[in-house]
Amino acid sequence: MKDTRRTRMVLGGLLVVALTMITVDYRGGAHSPLRGLRDLGATVFGPVERASAAVVRPVGDTFDTITDAPGQRHRANELARQNQRLREQLRSAQLDKERSAQLRKLLGTAGMGGYTIHAAQVISAGQGFEDTVTIDVGSRSGIKPDMTVISAAGLVGRVTRVGPATSTVLLATDQTSSIGSRLEASKEIGITQGRGRRGLGGGGATPLRFQLLDASAPIHVGQRIVTLGSQGQRPYVPGVPIGEVARIEKSTSGLTRTAYVRPFVKFTSLDVVAVVVAPPKTDPRDAVLPPKPKPPATPPTPSKSPKATKSPKARESGDARPNGSASPSTEPTAGD
Repeated sequence: MKDTRRTRMVLGGLLVVALTMITVDYRGGAHSPLRGLRDLGATVFGPVERASAAVVRPVGDTFDTITDAPGQRHRANELARQNQRLREQLRSAQLDKERSAQLRKLLGTAGMGGYTIHAAQVISAGQGFEDTVTIDVGSRSGIKPDMTVISAAGLVGRVTRVGPATSTVLLATDQTSSIGSRLEASKEIGITQGRGRRGLGGGGATPLRFQLLDASAPIHVGQRIVTLGSQGQRPYVPGVPIGEVARIEKSTSGLTRTAYVRPFVKFTSLDVVAVVVAPPKTDPRDAVLPPKPKPPATPPTPSKSPKATKSPKARESGDARPNGSASPSTEPTAGD
């Protein structure tokens, strides 16, 4: 079709007519005079529009999916990284909360005993034949060999090797560990020794052995043991809780008595500990031991009410027969 002046005039006229019809239809609204023509167009061209949309929409969606795939993958990766960071933050906050609670308890224990401490954290456990752990403080923090190491629950061990930023702690459970100890209340003296890794285990584990020097001295299950203190307060300061007697071995030699001790410290999950950098001015004795739990109250036993008995008069009246007649005899007569 050639682009002539007549063609342009026809096209312009059609455009003016179309704009006029659109304006009239828009202003007329629901009462437009062109409403019938509009409904006819919708009836004719509606199915065509729906068919074309059904064909074109999947193609468009596929194209959008292909073009948006890198962005979606990037957003998914970013969300995964954000979730990981949130999980790490929550885990870190939980650990900080738990360690803060342990540190508060540790400061309370040190305050009761009068110990000057330097807090530390266990960063690794020994893999050799010795029961040892490594803590994150060393000579730069004033740590020296043969200093006592405690936790909030009681005695952990003593420092054996010191580096600039870390130290090695020999645990009280090690077989070479020997600690001067005494029983609470009676003040009887003995030696607590480690039994090594074989003593660690379940809830009834007794990784410590206590030898009471006086075989005739009283000792009973549940009695608690604290450190006696070393000469010069090193390697052990006095009054640190060690554990409680779990069972007592029968004496055979008659020279000493042996008991097996359940420690207060859980050596398999050490975390926040402290090195005693200055001993107490006076022996705290049993002051650091926690209060003993009160025994559960036993409910009172209901007393039985006595059985009701007849008074002598009632018994006499009950035995009597009316009109003074005797009770019938149950013995057979000769005639029977």
